[in-house]
Amino acid sequence: MKEEEKKIFDDLLPLVAELGYELKEVRLSGTKSKTLSVVVDRVDPISLEDIVLVSEKVSAYLDEADPIKDAYTLDVSSLGAEKPIELPRLSEYVGRYVNLHLSHPFKGENVLEGTLLSCDEENLTLRIKDKSLRKDIDLPRKDVDRARLAIDL
Repeated sequence: MKEEEKKIFDDLLPLVAELGYELKEVRLSGTKSKTLSVVVDRVDPISLEDIVLVSEKVSAYLDEADPIKDAYTLDVSSLGAEKPIELPRLSEYVGRYVNLHLSHPFKGENVLEGTLLSCDEENLTLRIKDKSLRKDIDLPRKDVDRARLAIDL
């Protein structure tokens, strides 16, 4: 992260936290026409209204603080509907539909999708679809090497 980006990140961190979001990234790009990209996150889904709220507050703060001397466009976004989940925070997503990549296959499958029913430090329970049935399976948490939200179709 460039020094200018780091300063803006540090300045925006408490503002974004006060609004109930996590600041994930600040990036200033472009030479002739600059864009300041701000990426926010939270456990609950982020709606368009949430993005508008954060944009308005961040824009007002930046207008007053004036950390970027050149003209720029502000772009506020989230990590998206299928955002990655940090493994230490997996338990925060109980009740959500997730995609898990396993380091040790479960019945020959390295990737499982389903609703995370429970999660503690040792184990997790995932409700998966098996043809027309739903099955609850227990997995060692240490076998999960990547996780992300998924869309339940």
